[in-house]
Amino acid sequence: MSPPTDGEITALVLAARDGDAAAWDALVDLLSPRTRAVIRSFRLNQADTDDVFQLTWLRLVSNLDRLREPGRVGSWLATTASHECLRLLRKAGRQAPGDDGWEDDLVDNGRDVDDGLLVSERDRALWQAMGMLSAPCQRLLRLLAADPAPSYLEVAEVLTMPIGSIGPTRSRCLDHLRTHFTRITAGPEGSSR
Repeated sequence: MSPPTDGEITALVLAARDGDAAAWDALVDLLSPRTRAVIRSFRLNQADTDDVFQLTWLRLVSNLDRLREPGRVGSWLATTASHECLRLLRKAGRQAPGDDGWEDDLVDNGRDVDDGLLVSERDRALWQAMGMLSAPCQRLLRLLAADPAPSYLEVAEVLTMPIGSIGPTRSRCLDHLRTHFTRITAGPEGSSR
């Protein structure tokens, strides 16, 4: 089954605006996996995940008449879900995965000081290398690193990319990450630290 076109989604949104319950149900069925995948990428607990999911759809109900591009309602939901996750994390005083500085809050697990410093240095270099990747690579790798991991179908819907290109793109992104990481961790003479 091929993904619906913008025209088909627009028709569903317009019908839902007019009170067509079947159109609304079809929108929810089509766009829920993508919305859940975005929310899962923030690694919230299950209760918070469910709350953000419901709040995102509630926001759509409240703004259905104001959508300027009804065919892009999937992107609108993904953006709204991201904003709601970030709002929840800020309110709770937490940071989203991948935010700069999160590694500074890690608790020492009793290892030697040198081990902790090496791990911290490696983590900083890894996040620095991640920041050097293109935005699409960063989004793909963060989505695939979510726990629980979304299916390739969900990733394809969230990133609007063909499902068959996810694996090869992931491989290229990891190669770029490895290259950046190696450059960052190389010493001044080109040897590894």
